[in-house]
Amino acid sequence: MRKHWMDNLRWVTVLLVLFYHVIYFYNNKGVFGGIGGFGPYPEYPQYQDVVMYLLYPWFMPLLFLLAGISARYALEKHDGRTWFKARTRKLLVPGTVGLFVFHWMVGYFNTAVAARSGMLDGVPGVAKYAVWAISGCGPLWFIQDLWFFSLLLLLVRKLDAKNRFYDACGRMGMIPIILLGILFCLGEYTLVRHPRPETADGLFNLYKPFFYLIPFLMGYFVFANDTVQQKLRQAWIPLLCCAAVSGVALVVMTFGQDNTTPQYLASPLNCLYGWVMCLAMMGWFQAKFDRTGRFAGYMTRSSFGLYIVHYAVVASLGYMMKEYTQLPPVAMYVILTVAVFTLSPALYELLRRIPFVRWAVLGEKKA
Repeated sequence: MRKHWMDNLRWVTVLLVLFYHVIYFYNNKGVFGGIGGFGPYPEYPQYQDVVMYLLYPWFMPLLFLLAGISARYALEKHDGRTWFKARTRKLLVPGTVGLFVFHWMVGYFNTAVAARSGMLDGVPGVAKYAVWAISGCGPLWFIQDLWFFSLLLLLVRKLDAKNRFYDACGRMGMIPIILLGILFCLGEYTLVRHPRPETADGLFNLYKPFFYLIPFLMGYFVFANDTVQQKLRQAWIPLLCCAAVSGVALVVMTFGQDNTTPQYLASPLNCLYGWVMCLAMMGWFQAKFDRTGRFAGYMTRSSFGLYIVHYAVVASLGYMMKEYTQLPPVAMYVILTVAVFTLSPALYELLRRIPFVRWAVLGEKKA
């Protein structure tokens, strides 16, 4: 029986990612990426940036948790070779070939500042195209990580071939489930605390392979158990209340800081809020949103594609409005929000109807 709460939680989280990127693109808190804010902090506080503090600690770990649960269910129905072949088409192809077919356009806007400064002067066109493609990775780090974790899972699951560890995890009580947040916090400590600009430290901190591997494996071994899910469902109200309190405390105490630095991410309050929010969202959606309908069904099918293509809308329109118009900030936020929630589905529906592009960008075999 399909778990509609998982489908709904996944696409709702993806929509939150879309909105997050609208806010993030114009942030002035020092978060790397985007095009910058409308004035320096604290003279220009940009209170809308609070969205970053409320979403960033949990929404990507939650997607990896759900991916781990889904992997468990899929591998109960399919052999590992068939499953991994499908994962390669769905994840690795868009995360590599798709860069050169579509996401080079995102890279064009990502490198526009460098181009204006003359850094790309004299660079051959083919080399520029390669730079654009690589720079256009954007949110595709998620599917690249997920493909690598899927490969590791084929090895790890052999250590529990008889499901003894999985069954033991299913007997966890609520307190041990909450205490798994210690692993969540330890994962944040695997980041490079003081990244060196001349190295790949920053790239490692973007991909966070050890940190995101933890919720992925917890999804596979712990949260795929119906008994664990039932415990979260029963405790969703206190979990959500605790998440709300810790989230408000986090915003009040840290607003103005770069909320993506290793030091910030490893702080106890950030880890507490991020972990409890993951648990609360899973419990809440089981209790209240375990159903489907026409719109929910469409979003379940298309949310992956929306995630893949949405940043092209954010980067292109967001850049052009900031650089070439005199629109007030409120207008830019409104226009970009409307655009990302309307043009992204339109772009996805267009690309999925073009045979080779459908495979290269979306990992789909047929429309």
